[in-house]
Amino acid sequence: MPRGTLEVVLVSAKGLEDTDFMNNMDPYVLLTCRTQDQKSNVAPGQGTTPEWNETFIFNVSEGTTELKAKIFDKDVGTEDDAVGEATVPLEPVFLEGDIPPSAYNVVKDEEFKGEIWIALSFKPSEDRSRGFEEESYGGWKNSEASY
Repeated sequence: MPRGTLEVVLVSAKGLEDTDFMNNMDPYVLLTCRTQDQKSNVAPGQGTTPEWNETFIFNVSEGTTELKAKIFDKDVGTEDDAVGEATVPLEPVFLEGDIPPSAYNVVKDEEFKGEIWIALSFKPSEDRSRGFEEESYGGWKNSEASY
């Protein structure tokens, strides 16, 4: 898996299940890439079709395969309600470099709860040290021992 910088553009969501019976939902998203968490702004009163248009940057290292987007409804005085979660595979952006805004299914308890729109961009890191080490320090290429 590549190393580098993943840019995530959280665009919007559509058709979310309304968890707030009295008022419109106030949704926000918790994005998780391995051990890194980032939270969007709350979209106050935007209900089942929120728009965020926010950009987040994650550092990608070995073993990173997916991005999780968990949607919550911000509540005052009680615990925030979980609306659902989407899993975004990262292999396509590692291969292509850029993925335009695309819909990912939001699921809760194995049931479809709407979709979230996310754009992705990946910039591999320049790992200059690998080439330098191979050239300067020898290693197996320069070994005279026969195995």
